[in-house]
Amino acid sequence: MAPPPQLADPPEVGSQSPRRSRLAVVVALVVAVSLFGLVAVLATLEAPTTRAADSPLLGRRAPELAAETMDGETFTLAETQGQWVLVNFFATWCVPCRREHPELIEFHERHQMLGDATVVGVIYDDEVNAVRQFRDEEGGSWPMLVDGDGRIALDFGVAGVPESFLIAPDGVIVAKVVGGVRAHELERLLDQAQASY
Repeated sequence: MAPPPQLADPPEVGSQSPRRSRLAVVVALVVAVSLFGLVAVLATLEAPTTRAADSPLLGRRAPELAAETMDGETFTLAETQGQWVLVNFFATWCVPCRREHPELIEFHERHQMLGDATVVGVIYDDEVNAVRQFRDEEGGSWPMLVDGDGRIALDFGVAGVPESFLIAPDGVIVAKVVGGVRAHELERLLDQAQASY
């Protein structure tokens, strides 16, 4: 009588063939490289361009803008009468706000020399010390208004930052801009507003 056939040992749980192990490593590497590439592309995208937006405030007098600056001085919009004013709502935690900051500096410095326009910042849901430190490091000399109770943002209907409002010398809001701004696009916006006002 022939001996019974020998059965092969069952494969050990968790063991893989070398070919399957290499395939898993290759797939993991491809996924990791793809994710890294996507993150790199997103991180290097240009900041959003200056975008005009609709607002029920367009064509109406700007809300009363009177508040203490982060330097402890009192500011009122009446101080800027006769100039165009860009009111910019800003927070240090807002990445587009940080990206647009050099553009605002360029615009502000040019128009300070010309004497026809200025920038006023409003701190939006942020700590005054964080804004002060940011300005110490990054520059910017326009007044930064403290909006501790959010009243100014509410009066302007601000939904998020950055948002900016261009106010004519007579106090009427002529444009609302959402997203990061560019200095040359602000120049174009101001030129158009001055030509049609």
